[in-house]
Amino acid sequence: MRHWIERIGDELKNWDVENHVVASGTSISGSIHIGNSCDVFIANAVGKTLEREGISSKTIWIADDHDPLRKVPYPLPESYNKYLGVPYSHIPCPEDCCDSFVEHFQKPFLDTMDDFGIELEIYSGAKMYNEGLYVDYIRTSLEKASEIREIFDKYRENPLADDWLPYNPICAKCGRVNTTFAYHFEGDKVSYRCECGFDDTMDIKSGTGKLTWRVEWAARWKIFGITCEPFGKDHAASGGSYDVSSVISQEIFDYKAPYPVPYEWITLKGEAMSKSHGVFFTPSQWLEIGPAESLNYFLFRNKPMKHKDFNPEMPFLDFVEQFDRVEEIYFGKEKAASEKEEKKLKKIYQMSQIHETNEMPFRPSYRFLTVAYQIASDDLEKIYQILQRNSQLPEEIENTLFEDLSDNLKDILQKRVIHVKNWLDTYAPGFVKFQVQEKIPPANLSPEQTAFLKDMSKLLEERDLNPEELHDEMYNILRKHDLKPQKAFQAIYRVVIGKKMGPRAASFILSLDKDFVIKRLRLEE
Repeated sequence: MRHWIERIGDELKNWDVENHVVASGTSISGSIHIGNSCDVFIANAVGKTLEREGISSKTIWIADDHDPLRKVPYPLPESYNKYLGVPYSHIPCPEDCCDSFVEHFQKPFLDTMDDFGIELEIYSGAKMYNEGLYVDYIRTSLEKASEIREIFDKYRENPLADDWLPYNPICAKCGRVNTTFAYHFEGDKVSYRCECGFDDTMDIKSGTGKLTWRVEWAARWKIFGITCEPFGKDHAASGGSYDVSSVISQEIFDYKAPYPVPYEWITLKGEAMSKSHGVFFTPSQWLEIGPAESLNYFLFRNKPMKHKDFNPEMPFLDFVEQFDRVEEIYFGKEKAASEKEEKKLKKIYQMSQIHETNEMPFRPSYRFLTVAYQIASDDLEKIYQILQRNSQLPEEIENTLFEDLSDNLKDILQKRVIHVKNWLDTYAPGFVKFQVQEKIPPANLSPEQTAFLKDMSKLLEERDLNPEELHDEMYNILRKHDLKPQKAFQAIYRVVIGKKMGPRAASFILSLDKDFVIKRLRLEE
């Protein structure tokens, strides 16, 4: 079974090139999130697939930092409206913490690349213009402006003006690049007028201008020898950027367009991600609550054009459990529903890995740790003991004392606990959170509930049970007192955490200090 990323690699094998260049690009218009950074993750995966097949390949990332600011990104103040239309590369850092607007939003993203095992050659669009990489392509585009207009007009309802040129100078007066209209050129000099009323002439070698996007995209394909590029579905629409740029690439620059990998948008809790409205989730935010491989799994488990929605709240717990199950299937610790499912899940897991390993990682149940952490807080030894009492450890260490654990296993557990803590602090809904009360809270228990708790305390005092055994005994006791499960468990939660609901009762009781829980069930302070 071949994963869709491997099938892309199979297609690229047939290209008659010495070296594949898989490109990705991101507009630096605000925080780079898991939606608009799909280019990078897919490109990296395709490049690594080619390398595993013994095919020469490199992956590049181009920061589109010479584009104009079209909307002020969250959380910048309204005062940044004055920079609308100005290239990102010309805008100052909003918090004076970086050298520029671009670095401010680019650095947090690039800082995560090592965590995700992504190796990129990084390029700046603004730097490419300033260093003259585009100059020859600008000249060609100006000289063939009429041919480019014809190509554009085939995909437009209204034809472009006869004096239109595929180039936008940066206005020397107002600093904007999306309000200028180039209408004449002579050699390397371009005349333009701006909506601000300014009229001027500039030199294309100065770097103070840029090609129209669809021409620029085609130009950089040839500059870098790009053979494959992922991009959002908007560029893939019929008559959209990829269609037009492909024709320009072939007819104007004599270069075959790269293999396209369009992908569907990722929504956040059902809402389109938006930098200007603050609706986004970044790779660095992901690393705060989950392992890097799990983001790869999220992106690669379905084909790129299938819709993906991410919700970091309760659905994230289900997602992590799904990822852990796939991991267990991969390492033969759990059986899949069918042979077909097993092959499929193993392939997805394999494509999601950052570092190849023959040993299953130590990943205690994320959902269970949300309970253990709220009981033991930052006491790692106590958390480990709770895991041990509840049969939540892998077989090879289930009888190992905390002090005998290797430093590596302690570090892994600590990282998992930090993920859980961050999730609880930031995304967990209120009903998941609880606090063990130091004193017995008002409970208003019925006589039957009181009797149930008393029998429970006696059971715990007399016997050492595992979660399954305790669960069964709890049901025997509640039936003895003619209590419905909801009322019985509610009594436990009321006297321990002061709430009507809580974690799974048997595991919860075994997670608490034994002497404490016996006294509390007896309603003794």
